[in-house]
Amino acid sequence: MASKIDPSARYLKTHEWARIEGDEIVCGISDHAQAAMNDLVYVELPQVGATYKAGEVFGVVESVKAASDVYMPVSGTITAVNSRLESAPETINKDPYQAGWMIRIKPDNPADLDNLMDAAAYEQMLKEEEA
Repeated sequence: MASKIDPSARYLKTHEWARIEGDEIVCGISDHAQAAMNDLVYVELPQVGATYKAGEVFGVVESVKAASDVYMPVSGTITAVNSRLESAPETINKDPYQAGWMIRIKPDNPADLDNLMDAAAYEQMLKEEEA
């Protein structure tokens, strides 16, 4: 089954998505990632105010099958976390691009988002992984 891809988001090779909303960047895991992990049972999120560099681990998602680190799309400061995921991690399975967002970031440099794959490049990468 083909994964849904948010055309307005940018993507990391590790299957996180990032999208500009106002002066912040919202981030979560892609539909492909949640489908591969299946039923999520636990989400670990960072503290608001924590700062990370692009590529650093900011959290963990766990399913009954596996645990996966979640990586920062850009360098910046965490401005909000989706605390709903602590009691309802399956929200990511149902709606990874909207209700299942994980963090909001105040980026050090918003242009860093341009370094990530656009939806077409991410879709191509998924096709190559399946081949």
